[in-house]
Amino acid sequence: MRGADELLSAAEVTALREAIATAVLNSPAGMSTALQDDPQAYLRLVAATRTAAEETSRLLREAVDGARHAGHSWDSVGQLLGVSRQAAQQRFGTPASTVANTQPVAGAPARRVLSPLTAFDEMDVLAEEGRHGWHSVDYGTLFHLVEASPWQWEHRRVLVSIGPRRHRLHDEGWQLIGSMWFPWAYYKRRLDIPAEPD
Repeated sequence: MRGADELLSAAEVTALREAIATAVLNSPAGMSTALQDDPQAYLRLVAATRTAAEETSRLLREAVDGARHAGHSWDSVGQLLGVSRQAAQQRFGTPASTVANTQPVAGAPARRVLSPLTAFDEMDVLAEEGRHGWHSVDYGTLFHLVEASPWQWEHRRVLVSIGPRRHRLHDEGWQLIGSMWFPWAYYKRRLDIPAEPD
């Protein structure tokens, strides 16, 4: 397994650190200027830095989930983070899936879990399932929870984005599935085509 120093160059590490510092200093309006003569600005700086730390912690957790989703072992993740396999799994492992509710409910559409799926095969599997009327309603590391429908569905995975791109997808009829999962956001769209038989 390659170490972190082999995955990112020194210049890339420096650029990331500078981008984070710049975001913290520039996101609160007037922060950079206020630090020159306003003691209150230093408390705003602490608040902004705390927000950035919480966000990078969340992104790290989701990046680890993404690496696991791509098939990497806990040993590989631990080596990259400089901790043991067990420590990585204890810190970033998720409890049993929250998608346990696949039991039939009277009047509700049928549900099933597609697993194991990886970042490399999930979209092909969802495309095939979508032709048969199944659409994703939840997802996580190595799985998608799908629900039956009489219509065909298409699924799309895009790099997490905010603003205009998200609005464009919404305007085109795409529905966000769950919340975003760094680095991906998953969308689905019903087609006006009857589902093919399984």
